[in-house]
Amino acid sequence: MALSRRPVGSRRLAATVLAAAVALSAACGAEPGAATDTEDSADESRSSAERGDAGSRTTAPRGGPDDARRGTNAPSQRVRFRPEELSLPGGSTAPVSPVSTARGELVVPEDVDRLGWWDGGAYAGDPFGSTVVAGHIDSAEQGMGYFGQLLDLEVGDEVTVRGDGATLTYRVSETALINKDALVSDSAAFDQTGEHRLALITCWGRWRPEVSSYESNYVVTGTPVGLAR
Repeated sequence: MALSRRPVGSRRLAATVLAAAVALSAACGAEPGAATDTEDSADESRSSAERGDAGSRTTAPRGGPDDARRGTNAPSQRVRFRPEELSLPGGSTAPVSPVSTARGELVVPEDVDRLGWWDGGAYAGDPFGSTVVAGHIDSAEQGMGYFGQLLDLEVGDEVTVRGDGATLTYRVSETALINKDALVSDSAAFDQTGEHRLALITCWGRWRPEVSSYESNYVVTGTPVGLAR
């Protein structure tokens, strides 16, 4: 808020004009002693005005916006982010893109070396819910996909997710082969309640040529190792 302040010079000028007017009246018809008394009074008035002006001055705060205290993130503040890259043990990585569902199925990238993050689920680092990342295990045209490596993961292995400059590592807690018809009803892969976790999903099991698909899903579940950074 700006503070208005009368210029110092205007008060001094007013006091000087008042003193001059009083002195002029005294010289024009007053007794000789009265002029001296008036001049003394004028001097006192001028001194009082100057003292009052000095006392009413407001000291402007030093510094500018750069001197104000800047807010910073508390060390305990939770970081959440959209997965953009996933790394499996051994250091291999794959890009991750947001994907949605269509007719009740998760539409993952056609490229078997790319993965899809379900945009209806949790972000990496959320306090609750499942962060779902899915990908094809193979393709007749492209061969084995990146998520073919899920079959080699064991409990205790670590998977790292990155995005927007943040990183979060998950430790594998469970692997399971689940019938596709029971993936939603009989597993927590898509559940958005409970403690936060990572669900890696691909197709596996018996091949069904009549529908050109595997009959099951292979699901790897991981729990976060600390918070995202």
